[in-house]
Parts: sequence; C-alpha cells; structure tokens
Amino acid sequence: MSEAVEWLDLVDEHDEVIGAVTRDEAWARRLPVRGVNVFLVNPRGELWIPRRTPHKRMFPGCLDMSVGGHVERGESYGAAFRRETREELNLDVDTLPWRELGAFSPHGTGLNIFMRVYEIHTATDPPYNPEDFSGAEWLTPAALLARIAAGDPAKSDLAPLVRLCYGGKVP
Repeated sequence: MSEAVEWLDLVDEHDEVIGAVTRDEAWARRLPVRGVNVFLVNPRGELWIPRRTPHKRMFPGCLDMSVGGHVERGESYGAAFRRETREELNLDVDTLPWRELGAFSPHGTGLNIFMRVYEIHTATDPPYNPEDFSGAEWLTPAALLARIAAGDPAKSDLAPLVRLCYGGKVP
C-alpha cells in the first residue's frame, strides 16, 4: 500500500504562497515550505522531548520537538498547529493554555523551512501516538542541548529551535 501524496504550499522568501509542491519534492529540492512545531513545557520549565519511532522515514529514532509537522496546501499555521497536536499527542489545544513563541524564517536561523513555534503548558505526559513516538522524557533546554552536543541523535531543527526559543535556559 503506498502513502498518499502530501501537498504543501510553496512559498517565496517572504513566506507568501507562490504555488504547490509535494512533500517529497520539497525535501528533495530543499524548496521553501511551511511547518509548525510545538514544545510542551511543565511547571519546572522542562520540555517534553519525544524520540521518533525507528520506522519513521526521516530522522528515525531521533529526539524531536513535542509536536512537528508541515502546513498542508491551503492550511493556515494555526490550523496545522491544532491538527498536528491532535494527531501526534491526542490533545485539543482549545482546552489548554498555549502561546505562540515566534515565527521563523530559514534565512540565517539554521532552520530548514518557514515555521511557527508554539508552547503548551501542561503538568502531565500527553497520550502520544505510538506510531509517531517510542517514548519521551522531560528535559530542561540546557540539558537537551547538552545531550544533542554529546551525540544523542536529534532532528536537525531541534537544537536551533531550542536556542531560538529558549536560549538554552529554562523557559
């Protein structure tokens, strides 16, 4: 059984939609598209950091953001935030305290795509989708960056995002 083709908005250097592209083509040609990422933060200032399942096509077995995904063709960043959080963590963001941390460009940030980053405040582990993650742990931003620097495999945008959003300090 083959996977469905995932269509994304192709954007220009100002994050304005200029067309459509498949996810595979966007990654193969490093074309500018949009994504969302989310960090769950507990009252101690620790981030909920999952590990991707070993069968993931990209970054298998790597540390990841609490939630991450592409903005689909015609979808808003906010709608993608809600959809991805529901798909990966089984959480309804409309029932939780959250905030947008920032909107980032791939230009000069170390990031691969345009993205909006959100933060959800919670004191409990989410009921995550076991197809996406094999487990998770709560880490301070500094402890997470130290683990990545020591060689723990991580998704390529994780360390740059933590530095941009938290500066390696407790939020």
